[in-house]
Amino acid sequence: MSQQVGTTIAVIGIDIGKNSFHVVGLDHRGAIVLRQRWSRGQVESRLAIMPPCLIGMEACVGAHHLSRKLKALGHDARLMPAKYVRPYSKGQKNDFRDAEAIAEAVQRPTMKFVATKTADQLDLQALHRVRERLVSQRTGIINQIRAFLLERGVAVRQGQRFLRIELPRLLTAPPDVLSPRMVRVIEDLAGDWRRLDQRIEALSAEIEAIARRDAGCQRLMSVPGIGPIISSAMVAAIGKGDGFGKGRDFAAWLGLVPKQISTGDRTILGKISKRGNRYLRVLFVQAAWVVLIKPKSWERGLKRWLEAARKRLHRNVLAIALANKLARIAWSVLANHRNFETTRILVAAQ
Repeated sequence: MSQQVGTTIAVIGIDIGKNSFHVVGLDHRGAIVLRQRWSRGQVESRLAIMPPCLIGMEACVGAHHLSRKLKALGHDARLMPAKYVRPYSKGQKNDFRDAEAIAEAVQRPTMKFVATKTADQLDLQALHRVRERLVSQRTGIINQIRAFLLERGVAVRQGQRFLRIELPRLLTAPPDVLSPRMVRVIEDLAGDWRRLDQRIEALSAEIEAIARRDAGCQRLMSVPGIGPIISSAMVAAIGKGDGFGKGRDFAAWLGLVPKQISTGDRTILGKISKRGNRYLRVLFVQAAWVVLIKPKSWERGLKRWLEAARKRLHRNVLAIALANKLARIAWSVLANHRNFETTRILVAAQ
């Protein structure tokens, strides 16, 4: 369907693809007046000559870049999570129906939108994703070395520090403990381990340098347990925190709140929902454990709460509860543009 002559397009839904984009436009009455497939190169040129309108897209690869381009052209471009668009799809799935569902969903006043990331945020996010992949690969190599050693009856104390210390001695073990072939295999794996360590250290140093220069990261690092990695990951994910109305919403987005399965007058709360940004959620849980094992950090405004919670909660549950509280405090620090303050921040984060 080509664009109808004399009609004004009020809302556009774009289903983003690798090479082709399916576009559906609605008028003020909600009728479809545009239904076309454009190539990637046609999107900007065609929308540049259209009057400003509301444009909806799913938050996926390439969506943030296109959103910035369309906003520069004067359009109101908005991104949405794909799972929130799905209920508006009618009939069997195809790309045009997906675009129509996007156009319907973007008009909803209760829709939750994804803030458009800047180029700097995407660059910082890329550094974190590469570092996360390298850390995962390093863990895999360490586990493989341990498995090979266990198959020969050699057990090493848990922790990569102990394996690093013991490895030189084990590689010089007699042939009845480790065969020459197995020694060569483990030496190669140890070389891969060293190379990954170097790359991870280089990325960590670059991320830390960025965090030291960013004002938002500096404020976040005033919160107990939060350092350059967590602060920069949070800034890369949510920017200034404008997409959330309160700290509780940010903690829910991270999946640090109980999963609710309620009906009628019964309120049933289960384990944490684990929704949203898994990487950032894991970092906040790690930060909570760091605070718990360092009682000196409790003096910075968390002592009273931690001492009371420790009496009634298992230590694992306490770690999750503390991660939730740290996430709320971090959002408050970032959104209110001020450093961590014991009393005011704890109240504002609720």
